[in-house]
Amino acid sequence: MKRFLVTGGAGFIGSNFVRYFLGKYPDYTVWVLDALTYAGNTDNFHDLWDNPRFAFFQGRIEDATLVDNLARNVDCIINFAAESHNDRAILDPETAQRTNFNGVGVLLEAARKYKHIRFHHISTDEVYGSTDGEFKEGDPLEPNQPYSAAKAGGELLVRAYNVTFGLNTIVTRGSNTFGPYHYPEKLIPLMITNAMQDIPLPVYGDGKQERDWMWVLDHCIGVDIALHQGTPGEIYNVGGGSERHNIDVVKGILAALGKPESLIRYVTDRPGHDRRYSLNTDKMQALGFAPRRDFEVMLEQTVKWYVDNEAWWRKIKASEDYQSFTKKWYGDRK
Repeated sequence: MKRFLVTGGAGFIGSNFVRYFLGKYPDYTVWVLDALTYAGNTDNFHDLWDNPRFAFFQGRIEDATLVDNLARNVDCIINFAAESHNDRAILDPETAQRTNFNGVGVLLEAARKYKHIRFHHISTDEVYGSTDGEFKEGDPLEPNQPYSAAKAGGELLVRAYNVTFGLNTIVTRGSNTFGPYHYPEKLIPLMITNAMQDIPLPVYGDGKQERDWMWVLDHCIGVDIALHQGTPGEIYNVGGGSERHNIDVVKGILAALGKPESLIRYVTDRPGHDRRYSLNTDKMQALGFAPRRDFEVMLEQTVKWYVDNEAWWRKIKASEDYQSFTKKWYGDRK
């Protein structure tokens, strides 16, 4: 594999992966396809434009003609593209379904047509639902929200193309990821930027929802290892091994910024909100993967990145789309 199509490569994890991938493999070429919806941002790879091994194309993965034209020139598709925000998917389930299910089908057809060496699908721990224990790859999928249900559907298409057509597929289910270029609707960047603006930090319910947090470059390394060393048809949990309650993460952010906890505003919980995620990562460990970064250290570094890159997130938060969504979602939430 030398030529890659990375879909959703202008988003948070995708752009970090593209930067990491081009830096690690000097003989690889990466084409990015991204629709540049609310979370896609070409500023996320501002430092890559002059790289002769990088190219960007704007468009949706549901566009079969565009996907076909790009797929014929690559050896592998790595699919990060998704409508990835639970809150938005509650307001607009249909859009999540089109991208996370129908779009995956378009990509799979192209990979099958051109006999790609591998199709790597980026999924999420949210497809499992909530647990009091630890999720293993063979556990049932019990998604509780429109976003995670659509992601689970996309995964099942990937499985079907592997079993029915023999397509060389890999699926990685990542845990909650954080770091630079994270769109400021999500928990950690929302709390950082709101605190910097001295405006209330909305915390769902009692804030005791528990997540397994992973630094974005650890996630990128996990995808890289599974891509190159994983067994065709297999699914791999990629977790950070750093389980924290949401409220503790929020308080850690406030402490790092020297802001008071009085900024916290508890609001009505999100419908269908999963209480706890936890991943068993034995299969990835067998491939040699282990998270390399300490959560508290990387949280402080993430806070510092948002402090140092204020122009990046202020531009987003001032946009009409961001303002409209925030008003619609949080405006009447008590």
